[in-house]
Amino acid sequence: MIHPTALIDPSAQLADDVEVGPYSIIGPQVAIGAGSVIGPHVVVKGPTTLGARTRIFQFASVGEDCQDKKYDGEPTRLVVGDDNVIREGVTIHRGTVQDRSETTIGSRNLLMAYVHVGHDCIIGNDCILANQVTLAGHVNVGDCAILGGLAAVHQFCHFGEHAMAGGGSIITKDTPAYTMINGNPAQVHGLNLVGLKRRGFSSEAIKALTDAYKLLYRQGLTVEQALVEMRKRYELPEVERFAASIECSTRGIVR
Repeated sequence: MIHPTALIDPSAQLADDVEVGPYSIIGPQVAIGAGSVIGPHVVVKGPTTLGARTRIFQFASVGEDCQDKKYDGEPTRLVVGDDNVIREGVTIHRGTVQDRSETTIGSRNLLMAYVHVGHDCIIGNDCILANQVTLAGHVNVGDCAILGGLAAVHQFCHFGEHAMAGGGSIITKDTPAYTMINGNPAQVHGLNLVGLKRRGFSSEAIKALTDAYKLLYRQGLTVEQALVEMRKRYELPEVERFAASIECSTRGIVR
């Protein structure tokens, strides 16, 4: 299960059935869950916890020191959930003490080739980050989000749940949940209707979100006025999550 050329630190905790490929390096303070497969030429550095059934492909660097110039060797963490696929050349950095001291990735995510996840990022569950997506430090990505290839997200931005960014998008503002954005700089182009239908959203919820979207972007209201009006019209949890993703913005939303 562990190739003889792999280097495993004695303090690393690997479940009994973990596979480690040729020339991979598993450092101290690393824990890897059951059913995981670490490919060849992979580096995993701790403190890092990888959940069950993690699959990492060749040349990925997981849990390395971050590139923030303020970082001074503090023992920060990377925590990754279950059933994640981390493809070739992906880089994921641990957190900083200036934030949460932790980079966090949920479960069932697909990080395609050469994705970069910067320090202190939070990625939810069931997300897809296509080839060469780049997340700067402190970025928050909601559940079921999709970022197209070569998209780049500015530090401290929030990218809402079920939102979708087109390939090559440059995202410097917060993206409300359920929306589609594209461009440089990214602009909003409607709701992610296909994604919502595929995820089983009810026709009632989609209709309400469509109306809430129009209140925000098409009626000439201020953001505060739009939030009041959409909450007055609808008490659906989907509309509340849409409103909350706008209300929590500190950088302003994509327009």
